Amino acid sequence: MRLITDFHIHSKYSRACSKDLELPKIAKVCERKGIDVVATGDWTHPAWFKHIKETLVEQEPGLFVLKDGSSTTRFILVTETSHIYKRGGQARRVHVLTFAPSIETVEKINAELTKRKFNLKADGRPILGFDVEDYYSLVKEIDERVIVVPAHAWTPWFSVFGSKSGFDSLEECFGRLTKEVFAIETGLSSDPKMNWQLSALDSVVMISNSDAHSLAKLGREANVFEIKKPSYDEFVRILKEQDKKSFLHTIEFFPEEGKYHLDGCAACTFSCLPKESKKYGGRCPKCKKLMTLGVENRVEMLADRKVEVIASKKIPFKSIIPLQEIVAEAFGVGVSSKKVIAEYNQLIDSLGNEFSILLDVPIEKIKKAANNSLISEAIERMRAGKINIKPGYDGIFGEIKIFSDSDRKKATQTRLL
Repeated sequence: MRLITDFHIHSKYSRACSKDLELPKIAKVCERKGIDVVATGDWTHPAWFKHIKETLVEQEPGLFVLKDGSSTTRFILVTETSHIYKRGGQARRVHVLTFAPSIETVEKINAELTKRKFNLKADGRPILGFDVEDYYSLVKEIDERVIVVPAHAWTPWFSVFGSKSGFDSLEECFGRLTKEVFAIETGLSSDPKMNWQLSALDSVVMISNSDAHSLAKLGREANVFEIKKPSYDEFVRILKEQDKKSFLHTIEFFPEEGKYHLDGCAACTFSCLPKESKKYGGRCPKCKKLMTLGVENRVEMLADRKVEVIASKKIPFKSIIPLQEIVAEAFGVGVSSKKVIAEYNQLIDSLGNEFSILLDVPIEKIKKAANNSLISEAIERMRAGKINIKPGYDGIFGEIKIFSDSDRKKATQTRLL
C-alpha cells in the first residue's frame, strides 16, 4: 500500500504553536491532506505524553490510531529535542528527531531525562544541555531500536550543518555513532538535489517533513512509501537500507520559499547569492553587520561534486505549493481568506485529498471542479516547475508568484464572456 508520512510536527505544548494541535484534530486534517502516518511530536512533554497514552492505541507494531476509531490516520512516536552545548570550543545548537518504537521506550527515555534534571514541562521541544552524541548513546542504551535523525539539517541557527553553530560533517557531531545516523531531514530551505552535492551524505537518505506548528502546515513536506505490512521497524529498515523500491519519493517545498534559503539581513530587507556575500565579506552592505548565511551558501561551502553525477541513483522528489496558497494566488487574495478556505474545502470534497489534487488528479478534472480557471492552470504550472519565487532569507519566507497581473486579467475576461 502507498503511505504518505510526515515524521515531524509539534503539539499545542510547543512554543509558538497552535492550541488546535491535539491528536483527534491532527488526525482529521491528515485525512484531508492525504497524510497516512504522522508523528505524534513532543512526547517528552508530560501533559502531551499523557494525551498520547489516553488517546491512542497500537494498531501495528509501533504505529498507533485513535482509540475511538474515528480516523484511519496512523501515528508514530517521533519528537524533536533542542541541544545546546559546547563542543570543540564552540557553542553548538542542534535539533534532532528521535524515533521510538513503543510507549514503554518513551517512558524510559523521559524518566532518564527527568532524572538528569532537564525541564521537560517547559516546552514541547525541550532544550537539553546534552551533547548530541551522548544523547544518542543514552537512548540507544535504553532501546537499541531508537534512531536519531538530524532535524532541518541546514537551518543556520539550530542544525547539524547550520552556519551559526553547526558542524562541517556528521562525524564531527555524532562521533562513534555516525554509523547509526541513517537519514537527515532536508528542511524547508533545502531539497534533496542540494544535498546530493555532498558525497559525504551518500551514507544517509533524505527525508522531508512539515515541522508543522499549526494544522494548516501539516504535510507541507512529506515522504511517500510503498509498504506491504507497515510497522515502526519497517520504516526504520527502509531508511537504513535506502530501499528505493519501498521509498518512492519525497514531497518538497520549493526550497527558495524557505525562510533561510539565501544570505541576508532582515532588518535591512537585503538578500543576496553566496558569491555576492563573499564580495561583501559576509556583511550587509547597508548596515555593515554580519548577514545570516543561508542554506544555499552553506551547501555550496561543503559541496564536493556536481549533482548530475549522482541524481539517477537517488530517491527522487516532487516539489509542490500547498493547495491553499495556489487557491489564494488564483483569486488574488490572502491565504486565510474565507473565499480561499471555502474553495479549498470544496475542491477536497469534490476531488479527494490535497496530495491527490496536487500530484495525481488530471488537470481537466480539476478545471471542471474549480470555481476559478486559474487554479487548474496553477497546478499544471507547479507540476512543470514553471513558477517564479523571490527567495527567502534571514527568517523571512520566500514569495511564490505563479501568475502575472495580465494572466489574472485574462482569466477574469474569459469568465465574463
